[in-house]
Amino acid sequence: MIKKKRLGDILVEVGFITQEELQQALQEQKDSDKRLGQVMKEMGLITDQDVMEALEFQLGIPQVNLRKFVIDPEVVKVIPQALAEKHRLIPMKKKGNNLTIAMADPLDVMAIDDISVHTNCEITPVIAIEEEIEYAINQYYGNEDVVNEFVEDISSRVQLEEDGELELNRLRQMVEEAPVVKLVNNIIEEGIQLKASDIHIEPQEQIVRVRYRVDGVLYNEMNVPRHTHSALISRIKIMAGLDIAKRRVPQDGRVELDLENREVDLRVSTLPTIKGEKVVIRILDKSSLMLDLKQLGFLPEQERLFKRLINQPYGMILITGPTGSGKTTTLYSALKSLNSAEQNIITVEDPVEYRLDGVNQVQTNPKAGLDFANGLRSILRQDPDIIMVGEIRDKETAEIAIHAALTGHLVLSTLHTNQASGALARLVNMGVEPFLVASSVLGVVAQRLLRKLCDDCKTVKELPEDFDQKLNSFKEALERKAIQDGEAEVERFGPQGCRVCNQTGYRGRTAIHEVLEVDAEMEKLVMRNASASEIEDLAKDKGLITLEGSGLMKVAEGITSLEEVMRVTKVQIEEEVK
Repeated sequence: MIKKKRLGDILVEVGFITQEELQQALQEQKDSDKRLGQVMKEMGLITDQDVMEALEFQLGIPQVNLRKFVIDPEVVKVIPQALAEKHRLIPMKKKGNNLTIAMADPLDVMAIDDISVHTNCEITPVIAIEEEIEYAINQYYGNEDVVNEFVEDISSRVQLEEDGELELNRLRQMVEEAPVVKLVNNIIEEGIQLKASDIHIEPQEQIVRVRYRVDGVLYNEMNVPRHTHSALISRIKIMAGLDIAKRRVPQDGRVELDLENREVDLRVSTLPTIKGEKVVIRILDKSSLMLDLKQLGFLPEQERLFKRLINQPYGMILITGPTGSGKTTTLYSALKSLNSAEQNIITVEDPVEYRLDGVNQVQTNPKAGLDFANGLRSILRQDPDIIMVGEIRDKETAEIAIHAALTGHLVLSTLHTNQASGALARLVNMGVEPFLVASSVLGVVAQRLLRKLCDDCKTVKELPEDFDQKLNSFKEALERKAIQDGEAEVERFGPQGCRVCNQTGYRGRTAIHEVLEVDAEMEKLVMRNASASEIEDLAKDKGLITLEGSGLMKVAEGITSLEEVMRVTKVQIEEEVK
């Protein structure tokens, strides 16, 4: 049994805080309904790790890392989810009549007594970080109870029409009731917690499938019965200000959420399919937006070149890559680094994904005649220093942007091309005169996002022996790096899979880039309408680090796997390794 000792006294005894700091924290606690430990963490006096070490040292309570511990689902059922959430704990293992539980506060005797009475077991507490307990609760309890409540509620009260859809007035009433609201909130909160970029809600023949796109890959998360589809979709449409009566035409809407001081924007898109309306929710979590150039994944030499380009007084810089490759984040990061009281920065975007303080952002509105071209014309009359155009889609927009770059403005924009060299040829193919492209474009950045290996489970793997010249040169680069770093060899890591990364082997993403600077020699190639391959060959001769090269360097640093680089830059590798 745990000795009856207060957390504050224990922390004083081990020297983590002073008696005076304890009194300050106790005084602060009187004015709030928070626990003492939480108050001391907010005051910056202690960390979760301090608490764990103090309790383990003074009371012999073991500490556990829940992210690395696999819990038997049958053991989880011993304690209801509501009780686990109330006391911030989760059962870990059961042996006979003894139940081991991980707790954020193992000194909470009332919680231990409550669990003992409910389970009729002798309780052995261990300590875990509160965030890990919340993570484990969400992982092991999941959405099953919420889904069941939702399904039972609809099944008991709804009469379906001949076409399988709910009568409109009844639907409007139902989507405001607790089960539907709770399930939709649960789906969205789960997506935010998983750091998903998109949530897909898709009607199938017998079910409605819910999938999350995490680190660029779609994962199936839950299935609900097909007859719940109308209520589920309609609730989302009402949140986004869409018309629930319109089921045969696509609609787009937006939801702004404030979750525990986190600003989250949801972009909702509906699409009528032959099986019913499909909904995709794009999650824009402003708290997770990285706007520091150092966090974007540039190699040091690439970062130096990019900074030099964006600090030019005029000219055009293009960011290229497919949809979802992080182009907008790179643009915003550049704008943030350039933002100052001396600069008038104006953007025209479709849509405005994130709001930047000090930057004048314009949302396109094609129905009102405000497209990229018209918006750009108006911006030029606003005395801008720096202009950001969300995307160059046509010749008209390209020519206006180039005109702005040639008349003393720094212009940043995006294009959809695979490599940096392809952007120059793409502008010419749009119908822009080659001499205008050559004289206006300062540089092009191509980028992709690739998954990072999970730090909790990545494992050492052998380099393949069946790769010839390209990967042989990669091995030589590894050997040179090993000599420079004073190591015998550089280990290559690969994915394994654990509970932390949902058995994928990957957690989080980083970017790989190629940064092409347009110099005098390259301008000559553009002016004679050279192909993208000719431009790329010249850039490589001048030391261009390709997307593949950038990815291989991240393999050498243990950030990602060779398989992931091959997946993202498959075309380049297959062309060069045969």
